[in-house]
Amino acid sequence: MNIREIIKAANGEITVDLLLKNGKLINVFSGEIRTESVAIHKGFVVGFGNYKAKKVLNLGGKYIAPGFIDGHVHIESSMMSVSEFARAVVPRGVTSVITDAHEIANVLGIDGIKYMLESSKNQPLNVFFMLPSCVPATNMETAGARLTGFDLYPFLREKWVVGLGEVMNFPGVISADDDLLNKMKIASGKRVDGHSPGLVGKALSSYIASGIASDHESTTMPEAKEKLEKGMYVMVREGTSEKNLKDIIPLVNEKNYSRFFFVTDDRHPQDLVKEGSVDFIVRYAISLGLAPVTAIKMATLNTAEYFRLPRIGAVAPGYQADIVILNNLKDIKPVMVFRRGELVSVNGEFVAKKVKLAGMLRGSINVRWLTEKDFRIPVLKKNIHVIEIVPHQIVTKKRIFPARVEKKFVVSDIKKDVLKLVVVERHLASGNIGKGFVKGFGLKKGAIASSVSHDSHNIICVGVDDKSIFTACVEIVKMGGGLCIADGEKILGRIPLPIAGLMTDKPLEKVVSELEKLVAVTKKLGCKLDDPFMTLSFLALPVIPELKLTDKGLVDVSKMKLVELFV
Repeated sequence: MNIREIIKAANGEITVDLLLKNGKLINVFSGEIRTESVAIHKGFVVGFGNYKAKKVLNLGGKYIAPGFIDGHVHIESSMMSVSEFARAVVPRGVTSVITDAHEIANVLGIDGIKYMLESSKNQPLNVFFMLPSCVPATNMETAGARLTGFDLYPFLREKWVVGLGEVMNFPGVISADDDLLNKMKIASGKRVDGHSPGLVGKALSSYIASGIASDHESTTMPEAKEKLEKGMYVMVREGTSEKNLKDIIPLVNEKNYSRFFFVTDDRHPQDLVKEGSVDFIVRYAISLGLAPVTAIKMATLNTAEYFRLPRIGAVAPGYQADIVILNNLKDIKPVMVFRRGELVSVNGEFVAKKVKLAGMLRGSINVRWLTEKDFRIPVLKKNIHVIEIVPHQIVTKKRIFPARVEKKFVVSDIKKDVLKLVVVERHLASGNIGKGFVKGFGLKKGAIASSVSHDSHNIICVGVDDKSIFTACVEIVKMGGGLCIADGEKILGRIPLPIAGLMTDKPLEKVVSELEKLVAVTKKLGCKLDDPFMTLSFLALPVIPELKLTDKGLVDVSKMKLVELFV
């Protein structure tokens, strides 16, 4: 930024690059909307009113809003490269994201973080980073790396690194774990994000007192209200599997709305293409009764101010010219998107130059030789713990069911929709295989598997029979990571994910098409979930209540300890 030139441009002493004329400016500072012209020079807004410009664009009364900001997203969860992720979200008006690369860091450690930083350079999207605080998330799983504060410290000098990402190990914070406190200490002066599902009372107070300032895990209004009252910023999340907006938005009012902002967290590509990103959340919030200007401020300035992002989040002099042009304040459908004053999308079409990917990474699948017998579960008692899926949430319920037994082995009970679930360690070839059961998929035959399983990203598979489970898991290994559906010895569908077993370098349209085909196959097998792969990926996350499965076994999250399958 050439400050001298910007000052002269703002004062009308030189011709500006662009004048957006006759638009309805949404002022997120005053909360007003007024007809205005916006002058842009060298990528920055320099002033309002009449300016001599090299190019004048008459908006004909369309609305001028700041570019939307996603306050918490894992780009890896889109399964797309950073370049293709930008192609998906920029036409939706998203010009900035705050991403936490803890997915790829759990697989490849420091190399994964470097890869994401390098891949984000020169994109038509501002990509800010929160450093992964929990690699691994707990000691009850096997990850591909272990990162200490010493490992993370050098990254804090990067200008695009704005803080420490979601601190998921809340028991570690409450017990003053030295490693966690060291990570929080080195992030001093930058934001530390929280991750505290269901935490209340003194435990929540202790967590917040450590310096953690935000949370995106509230699933009910009472939970969000307590966090708000105790000083937290509330990230209102609406992802693919995590849908919390409807329950939390009634809490937002004129007195407190500055403490809320929007996040997608984890969103699959087909949802980004069909529904959108933050634009979808804004649109949904407005449909639920939130004032449009308030919703837009929660999607822009609130986020920027929380993360202390200078010159981003508003359309005002000295602010980066990240701008969305809207026909109206109901559809929230961008007709033009500018990033740093450059037109990057027109009527939903991405017009920016595609940026090349960073160099490819090493392979990330390292599994001990598997046999079908490895997935057997000898019966020990009559009853078993079962993970029950909660629709549209990543929390689960802990249930107990009678074990269905065949030839002294516990097997899936299709009639009760209790299916076998396994997690195969894929980083160290340790041979660990966690075995359990899950209710809620609805499969009548076959198995679905994935190398995307938060947060350690071991191979996870749910299936009706051991042969299908074995076939699906082996195919994941052969692909070097990906998604797979099998029935017996037959592969019904697959998507390779060669980048850390999490992402593909294929174009956005191809990824969406292939995912839709895979989901359609799961429906034919009886699956009743809208996005079974996203749901499956969270069943291995041992920091989200109540019951989860890792490569080391079943985890009772409320007790933060491993428990036996048999009751």
